[in-house]
Amino acid sequence: MESKLAIVLISLALVYLNETTTATDVEPSLSFIKSSCATVTYPALCEESLSPFAKTIQNSQAKLAHTALVVSLKRSQSTQDYLNKLKRVKGLNPREQSAVGDCLEVVSDSLDRVRKSIKEFKTCERLKGQQFLWHMSNVQMWVSSALTNENTCMDGFGGQAMEGRIKTSVRAQIASVAHVTSNALALVNNFAQKHS
Repeated sequence: MESKLAIVLISLALVYLNETTTATDVEPSLSFIKSSCATVTYPALCEESLSPFAKTIQNSQAKLAHTALVVSLKRSQSTQDYLNKLKRVKGLNPREQSAVGDCLEVVSDSLDRVRKSIKEFKTCERLKGQQFLWHMSNVQMWVSSALTNENTCMDGFGGQAMEGRIKTSVRAQIASVAHVTSNALALVNNFAQKHS
């Protein structure tokens, strides 16, 4: 009986030590994320969306910017899925149907640009000098145009006649994507500044 109790106590102690060590390992990364996120437009969202990746990011500006782009991509994908489902909802009036369709097109284009920027960013990490600047300017341009696209999405919902739950719902989705993309662009710009 005593040996079983000893084994249980040792097991609990090992679990506790493991959790404590893991938490301690992540703390510097969380501080790094927090201080980096203080420079973006939506710092709370930045921290919330990037903290789960603290182990991957560690204290790397490159990994931080790359992860922010991946978060933007995932958010864009879920918004695209949402708009695809919304387009098939019965009861949308023709103007709402058209606005949702236009928005879907714009979000799909943004998704493509963020995807390209992630691929290009990986190339940047290996480069220096003029080559780095050229590839990095591609990343910045694509993320910036993705952000512009996301903001354009709401244009089709203009006017009093378009007020209602569909517009509110789409706006919430688009704002969510636009905010993480804005943060990603700021972190990419920070990385570019420090690396060049």
